[in-house]
Amino acid sequence: MKKKFVFTVQGEGRGHLTQAIATYELLTTHGHDVAAVLVGSSSRRELPAYVRERIKCPVITFPSPNFVTDKENKSIQLGKSIWKTLAQWSSYRRSMRLIADTITKLQPDLLLNFYEPLVGIRYFVKRLPVKIVSIAHQYLYLHPGFEFPEGSPAKEKWAIRQYTRLTAAGADALLALSFYPMARPVYKNIQVCPPLLRQEATKQELFEGDHLLVYLVNSGYMQEVINWHKKNPHILIHCFTDSATVKVRWHYQENLFFHSLDDQKFLRFMATAKGLVTTAGFESVCEAMLMGKPVLMVPVKGHFEQWCNARDAHKAGAGIYADAFNFDALIDYLPHHISTAGRFGVWQAGTEQLLLDSFDQVLKKSLQKKKAPVLPVPSLPGNQQLGHS
Repeated sequence: MKKKFVFTVQGEGRGHLTQAIATYELLTTHGHDVAAVLVGSSSRRELPAYVRERIKCPVITFPSPNFVTDKENKSIQLGKSIWKTLAQWSSYRRSMRLIADTITKLQPDLLLNFYEPLVGIRYFVKRLPVKIVSIAHQYLYLHPGFEFPEGSPAKEKWAIRQYTRLTAAGADALLALSFYPMARPVYKNIQVCPPLLRQEATKQELFEGDHLLVYLVNSGYMQEVINWHKKNPHILIHCFTDSATVKVRWHYQENLFFHSLDDQKFLRFMATAKGLVTTAGFESVCEAMLMGKPVLMVPVKGHFEQWCNARDAHKAGAGIYADAFNFDALIDYLPHHISTAGRFGVWQAGTEQLLLDSFDQVLKKSLQKKKAPVLPVPSLPGNQQLGHS
């Protein structure tokens, strides 16, 4: 039966947007209706053009909390991020009203929330009149089977769990995307799930070309790539970034190219790359694992989630991690990499059915509650009334 969906998406970085695109295509392919996609954004980043190209329904942006970075756009400044959120609270209240008004107007059967915190915050003001499924890699942190990497600071673990709980407030089910299956796939309302990758990622023709591929979520790291390449000009590098200075393609110097964000182009370059260098985002690492490409993961400074991702993906066989863009480490690692394509492909292949089943279960529970029979109040013998002897 055809169902109507609305999405809310945390728009920082590429991962949640890619997951939303993959889910949009899955649902519409199965005849369902996605009525609107609401994307939390900031002045720091523009919504990539490919999002509106791929999603053929209204895509509405709204101000949402995000991280503040240093002047070089490299490391996260947590204190300033909190103060900025407080300073812009009136703007975020308007965003919550927009979300609520959209739900009221469109009357979807289900809201899919891709880690947008304002949906969770809204729950503490007034619950949205719709069933909610929240989808993100970070929900794995709430599962008792997940082990934080050795050396994880206790304060950081507490903070990321609290923030993740905030985004999940009011959700009827959580889908925790994972690099690997877990022995306990379901815990309470948390379902461990394979990553949500677009169909194009599974259909690329794979071979090893002569270039290294780079993905930078923070354009401040461009200079590190340039500095290394000046010492190694014979290595061909293609780097994708959201820097405002890069328009489509920038041929910086011989064998070094910068590209603006383009999801299709990025996948084509990955399919033919020797390896990937990335700032440890979940989605790009998963795509590399699906294609069997070795990865060097360099977490953004101060970004605990990426610090965890790098070590968790290393454990899953994705590649290696480092504190800086040391391409030499990746080049040395290349001959020793064991492809993850086979086992990761088997894990990822179950995503579609698991998602559809999860949505159906939430909707069925909702229907059962609506159809629950009203039991008659039993009559008391004789003329007895409650409260009287």
